[in-house]
Amino acid sequence: MFGIRFVKAEPTTYLMVFKRGRVLREGAGFAGFYHARTTTLVAVPVGLQERGFMMEQVTADFQKVTVQGQVTFRVAEPRRLAGLLNFALDRAGKRHASDDPEKLSQRVLKLLEVLSQQSLLALRLPEALRAAGAVAAKIEAGLRAHPELVALGLEIQAVSIVAIKPVPETARALEAEAREAILRGADEAVFARRNAAVTQERAIRESELETEIAVEHKKRAIREAQMDAEASVRRRTHALRAADMEADVALETQRQEFVARNAENTRTLAEAEAHRLKAVMTALESADPRVVQALAGAGMQPAQLIAQAFGGIAEKAERIGQLNVSPELLETLAAATVPARRARHADGR
Repeated sequence: MFGIRFVKAEPTTYLMVFKRGRVLREGAGFAGFYHARTTTLVAVPVGLQERGFMMEQVTADFQKVTVQGQVTFRVAEPRRLAGLLNFALDRAGKRHASDDPEKLSQRVLKLLEVLSQQSLLALRLPEALRAAGAVAAKIEAGLRAHPELVALGLEIQAVSIVAIKPVPETARALEAEAREAILRGADEAVFARRNAAVTQERAIRESELETEIAVEHKKRAIREAQMDAEASVRRRTHALRAADMEADVALETQRQEFVARNAENTRTLAEAEAHRLKAVMTALESADPRVVQALAGAGMQPAQLIAQAFGGIAEKAERIGQLNVSPELLETLAAATVPARRARHADGR
């Protein structure tokens, strides 16, 4: 009614209300009434804007590559940008009246393309394929310091490059080269492994030979020690046998000396006994037999005396007519004879 309308901006939109060339009200997320016939609304988006890009560039060795990535930026000074580009809204206050807001991101991408071209022209293809991070950092630094973006009041938040890829033909050639290098490395690894295996086997064989040689040396040393021990045992055996023979000779000599001395002693004793008996017999030749018999009976037992008496009776038996022996005498003789026999048996045992 009467051209009065209400407007409400998002928090990421900086809204300015112009009337007669002057800013009446402004701010992010502004909301209020305005007169549509006499007022111009300028809406500048101040939130983060992300734009993806994919472009073809040429490296220092004239190889085409595809650069794919993303750039993030925002409007840091909306009033400066509104003074350079048209961000005014239409009469309805819904859309921008021009296409300048859409061209803003194209300006950023064009500058990014120029900077990426300059960065890649300084690199050869193998280096460029591995330098995505370095190229992104270089482009980001160039955009932040670029005079045009500074004049527009834009702030570059980040530049990221997802990949730098060669054309399919070049990629296949690089893959073939890399594949050959990998296969060559694999062949070298196999050769190195086989060489190492041969070296280790040779070392093991040498170690086994050294072990066998050491074992043979040890066996020979053991055999020599055994031979020395056997020779020592033989020498000791011969020495012991010689010592035993000498001891046997010495013992036999001692035995011979003992026998000779014993025989001499026996002979001496026999001569002494013969001399004694000769002297006794010489003395007894002139003595009375009855005296000799009496001397022989001295110290005899009663039974022996009785037996001697009976012997004398037996010698004169032709002169004896009759001999009476009483039972008491026989008992006495028997009683005296039994202890004597027992004594002789005991002595015999």
